[in-house]
Amino acid sequence: MTSMMRNLKTVALAAAIGAATLMLAGKAEARDMQTITVAGGCFWCVESDFEKVTGVTEVTSGYTGGTTANPTYSQVTGGGTGHYEAVEIRYDADQVSARQIYDLFFRSVDPTDAGG
Repeated sequence: MTSMMRNLKTVALAAAIGAATLMLAGKAEARDMQTITVAGGCFWCVESDFEKVTGVTEVTSGYTGGTTANPTYSQVTGGGTGHYEAVEIRYDADQVSARQIYDLFFRSVDPTDAGG
């Protein structure tokens, strides 16, 4: 392959990369990302429900409240730590509202039951 052919291929590749970058950059949109944390009994069920909601980008299970530092699942479910199983829901407010998130949450838990 001649030097001129290699240079031509290099220029063509650089142009293609530049064009693709511009096309992708044009599609970038600012999103209104928000976070809600809820506790409702078993976090596995809450996590599973919200992973299917359009606009929800991430659902993370964990614990809230309590006095035990870095509790394990066994410690929390065994009682005595003061922690509740909780779920942090990260969502795009341009696709789903906080009200919709809370409405869905209160369909799956009983807020009058201390265990959720």
